[in-house]
Amino acid sequence: MKEDNDLALKKAIVIGASSDIGNALCDDWVSKNWVLSGTYRTKSDIVLRLGKKIETLVRCDLESAKSVDDACAKLSKAMAKWDVLVLGPGLQEPVGLFNECEFDEWEKSITVNFTNQLRFLHRLLANRNFQSLNGPTVLFFAGGGVNNAPVNYSAYTVSKIALIKMVELLAVEIHDVKFVIVGPGWVKTKIHQSILDAGERAGPSYERTVQKFKDGTFTPMKKVVECCNTLISGSREILTGRNFSVAFDHWDDPYLVELLKKNSDMYKLRRFGNDL
Repeated sequence: MKEDNDLALKKAIVIGASSDIGNALCDDWVSKNWVLSGTYRTKSDIVLRLGKKIETLVRCDLESAKSVDDACAKLSKAMAKWDVLVLGPGLQEPVGLFNECEFDEWEKSITVNFTNQLRFLHRLLANRNFQSLNGPTVLFFAGGGVNNAPVNYSAYTVSKIALIKMVELLAVEIHDVKFVIVGPGWVKTKIHQSILDAGERAGPSYERTVQKFKDGTFTPMKKVVECCNTLISGSREILTGRNFSVAFDHWDDPYLVELLKKNSDMYKLRRFGNDL
Protein backbone atom coordinates (compact mmCIF):
# COMPACT_ATOMS: atom_id res chain seq x y z
CA MET A 1 0.00 0.00 0.00
CA LYS A 2 1.09 3.55 -0.65
CA GLU A 3 -0.13 6.96 0.40
CA ASP A 4 -2.38 8.62 -2.19
CA ASN A 5 -4.09 11.95 -2.74
CA ASP A 6 -6.69 11.12 -0.10
CA LEU A 7 -4.32 12.86 2.34
CA ALA A 8 -5.05 16.32 0.92
CA LEU A 9 -6.94 19.00 2.86
CA LYS A 10 -8.44 16.98 5.67
CA LYS A 11 -9.83 17.86 9.08
CA ALA A 12 -8.54 15.85 12.02
CA ILE A 13 -9.02 15.65 15.78
CA VAL A 14 -6.00 14.34 17.69
CA ILE A 15 -6.76 13.20 21.23
CA GLY A 16 -3.38 13.37 22.94
CA ALA A 17 -1.92 15.90 20.50
CA SER A 18 0.85 16.73 22.98
CA SER A 19 2.08 13.12 23.14
CA ASP A 20 5.19 12.43 21.08
CA ILE A 21 3.33 10.50 18.39
CA GLY A 22 0.37 12.90 18.45
CA ASN A 23 2.73 15.84 18.06
CA ALA A 24 4.54 14.17 15.15
CA LEU A 25 1.24 13.54 13.36
CA CYS A 26 0.20 17.15 13.93
CA ASP A 27 3.48 18.43 12.51
CA ASP A 28 3.09 16.29 9.39
CA TRP A 29 -0.54 17.22 8.83
CA VAL A 30 0.01 20.93 9.42
CA SER A 31 2.63 20.77 6.64
CA LYS A 32 -0.13 19.33 4.40
CA ASN A 33 -2.48 22.21 5.34
CA TRP A 34 -4.89 20.06 7.31
CA VAL A 35 -7.24 21.74 9.77
CA LEU A 36 -6.52 20.29 13.22
CA SER A 37 -8.04 20.24 16.67
CA GLY A 38 -6.79 18.27 19.64
CA THR A 39 -6.33 17.79 23.35
CA TYR A 40 -3.53 17.98 25.88
CA ARG A 41 -3.32 17.14 29.58
CA THR A 42 -0.65 19.43 31.03
CA LYS A 43 0.95 22.63 29.78
CA SER A 44 4.38 22.17 28.20
CA ASP A 45 6.62 23.66 25.52
CA ILE A 46 5.05 21.23 23.04
CA VAL A 47 1.56 22.46 23.98
CA LEU A 48 2.59 26.10 23.56
CA ARG A 49 4.03 25.32 20.13
CA LEU A 50 0.97 23.29 19.10
CA GLY A 51 -1.32 26.11 20.16
CA LYS A 52 0.23 28.33 17.51
CA LYS A 53 -0.30 25.78 14.74
CA ILE A 54 -3.63 24.06 15.23
CA GLU A 55 -7.10 25.55 15.29
CA THR A 56 -8.39 24.36 18.68
CA LEU A 57 -6.40 22.89 21.56
CA VAL A 58 -8.42 21.77 24.58
CA ARG A 59 -7.20 20.63 27.98
CA CYS A 60 -8.49 17.20 28.97
CA ASP A 61 -7.80 14.79 31.82
CA LEU A 62 -8.61 11.29 30.57
CA GLU A 63 -9.06 10.08 34.14
CA SER A 64 -12.25 12.17 34.33
CA ALA A 65 -15.44 11.42 32.39
CA LYS A 66 -16.58 15.01 32.90
CA SER A 67 -13.31 16.35 31.50
CA VAL A 68 -13.75 14.13 28.43
CA ASP A 69 -17.35 15.27 27.97
CA ASP A 70 -16.36 18.93 28.32
CA ALA A 71 -13.55 18.49 25.80
CA CYS A 72 -15.89 16.75 23.35
CA ALA A 73 -18.36 19.62 23.56
CA LYS A 74 -15.63 22.14 22.73
CA LEU A 75 -14.16 20.01 19.93
CA SER A 76 -17.58 19.40 18.39
CA LYS A 77 -18.25 23.13 18.35
CA ALA A 78 -14.85 23.84 16.80
CA MET A 79 -14.96 21.10 14.16
CA ALA A 80 -18.38 20.05 12.89
CA LYS A 81 -17.08 17.47 10.41
CA TRP A 82 -13.86 15.48 10.89
CA ASP A 83 -12.15 13.12 8.42
CA VAL A 84 -9.67 11.60 10.89
CA LEU A 85 -10.01 10.96 14.62
CA VAL A 86 -6.84 9.89 16.44
CA LEU A 87 -6.99 8.44 19.95
CA GLY A 88 -3.41 8.39 21.15
CA PRO A 89 -3.10 8.64 24.96
CA GLY A 90 -1.20 5.89 26.76
CA LEU A 91 -0.44 5.22 30.44
CA GLN A 92 1.79 2.31 31.47
CA GLU A 93 1.35 2.80 35.20
CA PRO A 94 0.88 1.06 37.53
CA VAL A 95 4.03 -1.00 37.00
CA GLY A 96 4.12 -4.22 39.04
CA LEU A 97 2.43 -7.54 39.59
CA PHE A 98 -1.38 -7.36 39.59
CA ASN A 99 -1.75 -8.42 43.23
CA GLU A 100 0.85 -5.87 44.34
CA CYS A 101 -0.71 -2.88 42.56
CA GLU A 102 -3.15 -0.51 44.21
CA PHE A 103 -6.42 -1.48 42.52
CA ASP A 104 -7.61 2.11 42.18
CA GLU A 105 -4.44 2.88 40.19
CA TRP A 106 -4.95 -0.27 38.13
CA GLU A 107 -8.54 0.74 37.37
CA LYS A 108 -7.45 4.28 36.48
CA SER A 109 -5.11 2.85 33.84
CA ILE A 110 -8.03 0.98 32.26
CA THR A 111 -10.01 4.21 32.23
CA VAL A 112 -7.27 6.19 30.49
CA ASN A 113 -6.12 3.49 28.09
CA PHE A 114 -9.51 2.05 27.16
CA THR A 115 -12.83 3.28 28.57
CA ASN A 116 -12.45 7.03 28.14
CA GLN A 117 -10.89 6.66 24.71
CA LEU A 118 -14.14 4.97 23.68
CA ARG A 119 -16.05 7.72 25.47
CA PHE A 120 -14.34 10.21 23.13
CA LEU A 121 -15.29 8.10 20.13
CA HIS A 122 -18.90 7.73 21.30
CA ARG A 123 -19.25 11.49 21.79
CA LEU A 124 -17.51 12.54 18.55
CA LEU A 125 -18.63 9.85 16.10
CA ALA A 126 -21.72 11.72 14.98
CA ASN A 127 -19.48 14.55 13.69
CA ARG A 128 -17.70 12.39 11.12
CA ASN A 129 -17.52 13.58 7.53
CA PHE A 130 -19.58 11.14 5.51
CA GLN A 131 -18.12 12.55 2.29
CA SER A 132 -14.51 11.68 3.21
CA LEU A 133 -12.87 9.57 0.51
CA ASN A 134 -12.65 5.90 1.63
CA GLY A 135 -14.74 6.89 4.65
CA PRO A 136 -13.68 8.79 7.76
CA THR A 137 -10.88 7.08 9.70
CA VAL A 138 -10.59 6.37 13.43
CA LEU A 139 -7.06 5.54 14.49
CA PHE A 140 -6.14 3.90 17.82
CA PHE A 141 -2.74 2.76 19.09
CA ALA A 142 -1.93 -0.73 20.38
CA GLY A 143 0.82 -1.95 22.70
CA GLY A 144 2.64 -5.18 23.48
CA GLY A 145 1.15 -8.41 24.72
CA VAL A 146 -0.82 -9.64 21.70
CA ASN A 147 1.43 -12.66 21.18
CA ASN A 148 2.82 -13.12 24.69
CA ALA A 149 2.15 -12.23 28.33
CA PRO A 150 4.28 -9.30 29.56
CA VAL A 151 4.86 -9.24 33.31
CA ASN A 152 4.10 -6.16 35.44
CA TYR A 153 1.90 -4.25 32.96
CA SER A 154 -1.46 -6.01 33.18
CA ALA A 155 -3.67 -2.89 33.12
CA TYR A 156 -1.89 -1.35 30.14
CA THR A 157 -1.67 -4.66 28.27
CA VAL A 158 -5.29 -5.71 28.75
CA SER A 159 -6.50 -2.23 27.77
CA LYS A 160 -4.57 -2.31 24.51
CA ILE A 161 -5.77 -5.81 23.67
CA ALA A 162 -9.34 -4.75 24.44
CA LEU A 163 -8.89 -1.86 21.99
CA ILE A 164 -7.73 -4.28 19.30
CA LYS A 165 -10.91 -6.33 19.71
CA MET A 166 -13.05 -3.21 19.95
CA VAL A 167 -11.70 -2.02 16.60
CA GLU A 168 -12.86 -5.28 15.03
CA LEU A 169 -16.28 -5.00 16.70
CA LEU A 170 -16.70 -1.39 15.58
CA ALA A 171 -15.78 -2.36 12.02
CA VAL A 172 -18.64 -4.87 11.78
CA GLU A 173 -21.13 -2.56 13.49
CA ILE A 174 -20.37 0.76 11.76
CA HIS A 175 -19.78 0.33 8.05
CA ASP A 176 -19.21 3.92 6.98
CA VAL A 177 -16.06 4.41 9.12
CA LYS A 178 -12.60 2.88 8.79
CA PHE A 179 -11.40 1.68 12.20
CA VAL A 180 -7.73 0.70 12.48
CA ILE A 181 -5.28 0.26 15.34
CA VAL A 182 -1.52 0.67 15.00
CA GLY A 183 1.22 -0.93 17.06
CA PRO A 184 4.04 1.61 16.82
CA GLY A 185 6.63 -0.66 18.46
CA TRP A 186 9.59 0.73 20.40
CA VAL A 187 9.42 4.44 19.58
CA LYS A 188 11.49 6.92 21.56
CA THR A 189 8.69 8.60 23.54
CA LYS A 190 7.93 9.79 27.06
CA ILE A 191 5.94 6.66 27.88
CA HIS A 192 9.15 4.72 28.61
CA GLN A 193 9.96 6.99 31.55
CA SER A 194 7.56 5.03 33.77
CA ILE A 195 9.65 1.90 33.19
CA LEU A 196 12.91 3.72 33.91
CA ASP A 197 11.40 5.23 37.06
CA ALA A 198 10.19 1.81 38.24
CA GLY A 199 13.67 0.29 37.97
CA GLU A 200 13.83 -3.35 39.05
CA ARG A 201 10.12 -3.31 39.82
CA ALA A 202 9.57 -3.18 36.05
CA GLY A 203 11.14 -6.62 35.65
CA PRO A 204 12.84 -7.61 32.36
CA SER A 205 11.42 -4.54 30.61
CA TYR A 206 13.71 -2.28 32.63
CA GLU A 207 16.95 -3.75 31.28
CA ARG A 208 15.52 -3.92 27.79
CA THR A 209 14.45 -0.27 27.93
CA VAL A 210 17.84 0.84 29.24
CA GLN A 211 19.51 -1.07 26.41
CA LYS A 212 17.22 0.50 23.84
CA PHE A 213 18.26 3.96 24.98
CA LYS A 214 21.92 2.92 24.88
CA ASP A 215 21.93 1.49 21.36
CA GLY A 216 19.17 3.73 19.93
CA THR A 217 17.35 0.91 18.13
CA PHE A 218 13.93 2.56 18.19
CA THR A 219 11.31 2.51 15.47
CA PRO A 220 11.76 5.86 13.70
CA MET A 221 8.93 8.31 14.34
CA LYS A 222 8.91 9.08 10.63
CA LYS A 223 7.97 5.47 9.95
CA VAL A 224 5.06 5.65 12.42
CA VAL A 225 3.72 8.75 10.66
CA GLU A 226 4.12 7.12 7.24
CA CYS A 227 2.23 4.04 8.39
CA CYS A 228 -0.62 6.13 9.78
CA ASN A 229 -0.87 8.11 6.55
CA THR A 230 -0.90 4.93 4.48
CA LEU A 231 -3.74 3.47 6.54
CA ILE A 232 -5.72 6.73 6.44
CA SER A 233 -5.51 6.86 2.65
CA GLY A 234 -6.21 3.14 2.12
CA SER A 235 -9.44 1.32 1.34
CA ARG A 236 -11.95 1.07 4.17
CA GLU A 237 -13.25 -2.29 2.95
CA ILE A 238 -9.79 -3.86 3.12
CA LEU A 239 -8.28 -2.21 6.20
CA THR A 240 -11.08 -1.68 8.70
CA GLY A 241 -11.06 -3.77 11.88
CA ARG A 242 -7.39 -4.71 11.70
CA ASN A 243 -4.29 -4.23 13.86
CA PHE A 244 -1.12 -3.15 12.03
CA SER A 245 2.46 -3.25 13.32
CA VAL A 246 4.68 -0.42 12.14
CA ALA A 247 7.87 -2.40 12.67
CA PHE A 248 6.87 -5.88 11.49
CA ASP A 249 4.07 -5.62 8.91
CA HIS A 250 4.62 -4.81 5.24
CA TRP A 251 2.08 -2.01 5.23
CA ASP A 252 4.07 -0.23 2.50
CA ASP A 253 3.97 -3.24 0.12
CA PRO A 254 1.16 -3.23 -2.50
CA TYR A 255 1.04 -7.04 -2.29
CA LEU A 256 -0.34 -6.77 1.25
CA VAL A 257 -3.66 -5.58 -0.15
CA GLU A 258 -4.06 -8.88 -1.99
CA LEU A 259 -3.25 -10.88 1.14
CA LEU A 260 -5.77 -8.93 3.20
CA LYS A 261 -8.46 -9.45 0.58
CA LYS A 262 -7.97 -13.22 0.80
CA ASN A 263 -7.83 -13.51 4.60
CA SER A 264 -10.48 -11.82 6.74
CA ASP A 265 -8.72 -13.06 9.93
CA MET A 266 -5.37 -11.45 9.12
CA TYR A 267 -4.15 -8.88 11.68
CA LYS A 268 -6.96 -9.65 14.14
CA LEU A 269 -7.10 -11.34 17.54
CA ARG A 270 -7.61 -15.08 17.08
CA ARG A 271 -7.02 -18.26 19.12
CA PHE A 272 -3.99 -20.32 18.16
CA GLY A 273 -4.23 -24.06 17.37
CA ASN A 274 -7.91 -24.13 16.46
CA ASP A 275 -7.23 -26.60 13.65
CA LEU A 276 -5.76 -29.30 15.94
